[in-house]
Amino acid sequence: MQFDSLTDFFNMGGYAFYVWLSYGVTIFSLGTLIFFSMRQKRKILTEISKKMQREERLKANRSN
Repeated sequence: MQFDSLTDFFNMGGYAFYVWLSYGVTIFSLGTLIFFSMRQKRKILTEISKKMQREERLKANRSN
């Protein structure tokens, strides 16, 4: 390991602010992307389900 202690690791050779900020921004960005992607997927699946139910109702009404 390049660091002599855990404190040296967290200090990152004097660049701790930039290093940990970049990790934080990356994790936040990926988390936001995952959250909105999952929300959009759920919305699309709900819309598909509603369209399928509507088509089934129309098909049932036509056969009556």
